[in-house]
Parts: sequence; C-alpha cells; structure tokens
Amino acid sequence: MLHDTAQLDLMFQALADPARRGMVERLSRGPASVSQLAEPLAMSLSAVVQHLNVLEASGLVRTEKVGRVRTCQIEPKALRAAEHWINERRLAWERRLDRLGDFLAETE
Repeated sequence: MLHDTAQLDLMFQALADPARRGMVERLSRGPASVSQLAEPLAMSLSAVVQHLNVLEASGLVRTEKVGRVRTCQIEPKALRAAEHWINERRLAWERRLDRLGDFLAETE
C-alpha cells in the first residue's frame, strides 16, 4: 500500500485534469518532448509546461533537459502505486459483495 497519502493525493489531483490525463496517455506510449505533448492541445506552450510541472510534482512524470529539448517520460512506479491503491479498494468491495451474495443465497 502507498504509505505517503500526500503523494497519492497529488497523483489523483494531477490526473483529475483531462489535459494532464492526455499527456500521461501519450507518454504511456513512450517519451516525448514538450512540444510533441503540446501539439494536440489547444493551449500555449507555457500552459503545457505548467501542466507538466503538476505531473512532475505528483511523481507521475519525469523530465530531462538536454540542450534546448526537454524530454518527458512516464514514471511507471508512481502509476503502479496508484493502481495498487485502486485495486485494494476494488478487492475489498468484491469481497463484501461476495459475502452479500452468499448471505442472500442462504436466505432463499
């Protein structure tokens, strides 16, 4: 389980924005430059950089600047932490629903 709830909060806040989710989706296919990430978005380059800063602060994205090009890539470890948290909730609800189903089957 992810023990740092503040970091988990940052991840879900970062993913709450559709533009940032689109960037994460794009980066899940491989690294991209900031300009490549900005291409499909109807916003300024500085707005894209602000969104990337949010994703970086959340730990979901890592960037590296080489010369004049800033390359971004997904941080799989952070995505796994969020996935783990979601799966724990899903499994707990599945167990509860299974118990309810068993109870209802017994009372028929």
